[in-house]
Amino acid sequence: MPITLDHLRRYAVARTLFKPTTLMRAITKLGFVQADPIRAPARAQDLTLRHRVIDYRAGELERRYPKLALEEDFFVNYGFLPRAHHALMHPRSARQVWTQARWKQAQAVREFVAQHGVVHPREVDAHFGHGKTTNWFGGSSNASTQLLDGMHYRGLLRVAGRVSGTRTYAVREDAAPVDKAGIDTRLDALIDVIVHKYAPLPDASLGQLVAYLSRGVPQWNEARKPALLRARQRLPSTKVDGVNWLWPVGEQAESRRWKPDDQVRLLTPFDPVVWDRRRFQLLWGWTYRFEAYTPAPNRKLGYYAMPLLWRDRVIGWGNLSVSEGVLQAQLHYVEGKPPRDALFGEALDAEIFRMRVFLGLETGW
Repeated sequence: MPITLDHLRRYAVARTLFKPTTLMRAITKLGFVQADPIRAPARAQDLTLRHRVIDYRAGELERRYPKLALEEDFFVNYGFLPRAHHALMHPRSARQVWTQARWKQAQAVREFVAQHGVVHPREVDAHFGHGKTTNWFGGSSNASTQLLDGMHYRGLLRVAGRVSGTRTYAVREDAAPVDKAGIDTRLDALIDVIVHKYAPLPDASLGQLVAYLSRGVPQWNEARKPALLRARQRLPSTKVDGVNWLWPVGEQAESRRWKPDDQVRLLTPFDPVVWDRRRFQLLWGWTYRFEAYTPAPNRKLGYYAMPLLWRDRVIGWGNLSVSEGVLQAQLHYVEGKPPRDALFGEALDAEIFRMRVFLGLETGW
């Protein structure tokens, strides 16, 4: 039988909403978890993991990160990766070339970090007195913070953890140089991480994500296009309604094993089920927008509209907030009203209850 959009919908939902497991196993299965600082009602990384980790609670990743084999870094976006995936991107060279004086400054900071083990940006600033500088948003920030960010991006430091949301740093061991064959092998592996995370992917979306790899491996920009061509040749694919779709080697998009359950789920806008807006439109037939950075008068869905998934359909969205310890949920439906199926009401109540427990509103945690 030919593969249809129904097959692709079931496949897209069931393959990524796997049976909940441990935190490290879940992140390894995902390959990468995108991070975002907005809390509405929790950070994106926590909202992503709550569906995939047993008894997960908001903030658990940040608390447990120092003891897990994970790294914070840029990949296609900023987030959390298993160390094996992180190592594929280094040694990294940034687009902005540092002066000799800047490198000397960085080396002095690295020696300071090595002496102290783990440091907070305040400690670096107090010791070196780097002063202030203009940040990306045109405002003023500590020059030490900007220097530490640059050292982290270049692989001189790693994020050791966070204190009240602020990154602390430790020295990262220098990565060995990579030859031409090694670059191709690593890019193929990184593209496999992308495809495994977001499959099934329209061909245009794969191209977009491989372009985003310029954030993770800017030093290999010239090798990205050949790597994309290799991926298109080796990955399974099919054309549905004029769109070419791709997915990981060894998986069958049309398999009967892909069976979404009856749960209702409120998803972060960064969840792999809904992250690709192009795919969203193709699979569910309506336009989803992330409007947190859209001026309020121009918003159609809300500040942080969370797609509402039931079975293999995204049937609406919810805007959630917490006021005086009470979870407020405003739900909206594409068809103007919720499904009549009694099972939906029960499943929705269960999802709201899970959200309250996740946020610590039911247990006082």
